[in-house]
This record gives sequence, C-alpha cells and structure tokens, in this order.
Amino acid sequence: MAFYEQDGGRYTVKQIEKTRKTLQTRLEKLNQKEKKDQVVTFEELGVDHLYVDEAHSYKNAFLYTKMRNVAGIAQNEAQKSADMFNKCQYLDEITGGKGITFATGTPISNSMTELYVMQRYLQNSKLQNMGLGLFDSWASTFGEVVTSIELAPEGYTLIGR
Repeated sequence: MAFYEQDGGRYTVKQIEKTRKTLQTRLEKLNQKEKKDQVVTFEELGVDHLYVDEAHSYKNAFLYTKMRNVAGIAQNEAQKSADMFNKCQYLDEITGGKGITFATGTPISNSMTELYVMQRYLQNSKLQNMGLGLFDSWASTFGEVVTSIELAPEGYTLIGR
C-alpha cells in the first residue's frame, strides 16, 4: 500500500481519495446553489475589521486529519464555522492579519482541537508559514496523543480514548 508524507503525517491512497471525493462533492454542492436574491456580498460591504463576541460559538470547525477516535475532532463541519473561517481569511488578506478580534469567556473547554481552531481563525497565515497549517502537523508539534480510559458524562460507562 502506498503512503504519502505530508507535514509528519502518513496518508494512504485510500484516505486521500476519500477526502478528495468528499471535497469534490462539497464543492459541486456549493456551485449548484443558485442565488435566490440579489444581495451585497461580504466583500462588497467594505468591512475592514470584524469584532466577534462569543467566539467559542465557532469552535466546531471540521479538521482534515488522519487521527481517528480523538476527543474533540469534529466529524462534520458547521456552516457558520466555515463561513467565519472564510471571512477571517479575507480580512487577513486585506488587513495584513489585523482585521479580526475575538472575545469569549471560554475559548477552550474540552480539547486541544479547539485551541487549534481558534488559532487557525486568528493566525492562519502564520501557521501556514511555519508549516503547521494542517492539524496533524500542529498536534504533533504541540501535543501528545494519550490513550486513557475515562468515565462517560453519565458516570457509569467507561470510554476508551
């Protein structure tokens, strides 16, 4: 079986094909949407700074990763998180990385994936420049996967992670 190295991660051809197919389907679905109304786009509004209160509401972004059964890795992408990421990318481009302010009382509550997601919103270009744009490379640099058994929230079932 063939493997490809990418930022410290190993991907099988099967995994790459599955991810490609998923992204292709998603792109086709987005391109099929017809504009129902004549609206002004975000770019046309002239926004040059975004203040986001309760920023933790956007922490459930889908991460492309080879890791499985890791707490906190979202299996599907919330549309509002994808939209926020696109707006952050746009504002980073036009302001040189100074166009976004996040405010929240709980930026990280459950896992290190939330930290990565927040950093990706606010410092994506810096992560890319450091070669840490993919979650797997970021996690291998700043984290350690530990297998442990813990109580389920209900308190009676053990969960292996």
